[in-house]
Amino acid sequence: MTKPLLSEKETLNPKETIELFGLSGRKFYALLNSNQELCFLAHFRSRKLIIRDEFAKYYAEHPELERGEFRGNKKRKEKGF
Repeated sequence: MTKPLLSEKETLNPKETIELFGLSGRKFYALLNSNQELCFLAHFRSRKLIIRDEFAKYYAEHPELERGEFRGNKKRKEKGF
């Protein structure tokens, strides 16, 4: 039995959501840990699950969660290191 594709799953864990949508992990975890009432978040015992379709709607309205360009050692490269 093979694992389902992330794009086919109805619920995702935070790590899968970050991977599927290309999010900034730091911004996404900060959002999850905020006290905001989030329409896409489901709690199961101590786990936080993301409802994929609801999150897609939320993300369309909040693109600031998107991951920036890969920074790597940009400053070091600019200085010639």
